[in-house]
Amino acid sequence: MTSSSDILHGKVLIVDDQEANVLLLERILRRAGYVFITSTMDSGEVCGLHLKNRYDLILLDLQMPGMDGFQVMEGLKELEPNGCPAVLVMSGQPADKLRSLQAGAKDFISKPFELPDLLTRIHNMLEECLLHGELHNCGDLPEQ
Repeated sequence: MTSSSDILHGKVLIVDDQEANVLLLERILRRAGYVFITSTMDSGEVCGLHLKNRYDLILLDLQMPGMDGFQVMEGLKELEPNGCPAVLVMSGQPADKLRSLQAGAKDFISKPFELPDLLTRIHNMLEECLLHGELHNCGDLPEQ
């Protein structure tokens, strides 16, 4: 069974090209008790970082130079066809919601976000990811 401590120790990657956004999200997560937080402002690093650290959740901005968030999700799908890590897309463009979900994001939150909404979504997504991992490790889920 996944505990609150397990959730707070979930591996989170923040991806945003705006330093202020990265610092804000890091501060929010640390104050909420999350322990393993990594961030990058270079979307081209995401797949390599994931291969190295095996994140449970990626907080992903869509509008970035170089690779945009949709291209990042495509790269992650090639690495992890079973849908992990969970991706929470953050965008100032609400019109991106449906396309994001169709591209593989597990959830979408509009910027500017409400703090309780963001923290609840992060908690729930990490809990789901960790429970999925427990079931998979126990052999209760078929290989995908």
